Amino acid sequence: MHEDEVDLDASVVRRLIAGQFPDWASLPAERLMSSGTENAMFRLGTDLVVRLPRRPGAVADVTHEQHWLPRLGPLLPVATPEPLGRGGPGAGFAWPWTVYRWLDGRNPVAGAVEEPGPLAEDLASFVGALRRIDAHGGPAGHRGVPLSTRDAATREAIDKLDGRVDTAAVTARWEEALRAPGHTGPPVWAHGDLSPGNVLVADGRLSAVIDFGTVGVGDPAVDLIVAWNLLPATARDAFRRAVGADDAQWARGRGWALSISLIQLPYYWETNPPLAENSRHVIREILAESA
Repeated sequence: MHEDEVDLDASVVRRLIAGQFPDWASLPAERLMSSGTENAMFRLGTDLVVRLPRRPGAVADVTHEQHWLPRLGPLLPVATPEPLGRGGPGAGFAWPWTVYRWLDGRNPVAGAVEEPGPLAEDLASFVGALRRIDAHGGPAGHRGVPLSTRDAATREAIDKLDGRVDTAAVTARWEEALRAPGHTGPPVWAHGDLSPGNVLVADGRLSAVIDFGTVGVGDPAVDLIVAWNLLPATARDAFRRAVGADDAQWARGRGWALSISLIQLPYYWETNPPLAENSRHVIREILAESA
């Protein structure tokens, strides 16, 4: 997916584990299929999963997660990744990596959510709990910034999508989001990447949230993106009410969902079909709201 991506396979993981965590050396390692773009995941035995950055730009997120997950996870209403082993360079691999406890569940699929109402409530509960954690001393969120900081990149992506999407319509929706009043309250915690690939469900209910590489403090509107990238329109209002988003925050959240999808779509059009399809889904959902 990326020009600077390194080759990773199970043999690399086995060598790393043998060299740094010999107690787990006898466990089989198997690569997991994922639409994730920054990390590679390998199941280790039945109870563990190994997560390694696949490109230089993802390296900082490893230590970020290792530091903040033990502090945030116990305060949240659903399971989060639990770091059990912190690996370092070795066996030809140059970066830090992590062994986590395996979390059961599956990624939901936009357009095929089994229990949209209860899932909306669960997601709102997670977002609300994260927002209530004391943000003093928390790191600035990569996506907790004003939407205007993404204007140039979003418009560049729209130009690349000419002929593939209704560029006039998405431009109008983007400009509408830019006009929304900015966040005026104190910075609060936000996950930053609540997408279908980063949530797990069991029996239709939220069972875990993973990938905290973008967690930080700032404008919490970014965590509303799940209203468009996963929840159907019929559950969107329930999620909004439960999370307590006013008109301005909701407009910014919609803008974040649109911007992320517009930028992802041309980049991953061929290399990551699930992510590209979810981006198209978000664009369709947002344009349908203005129809």
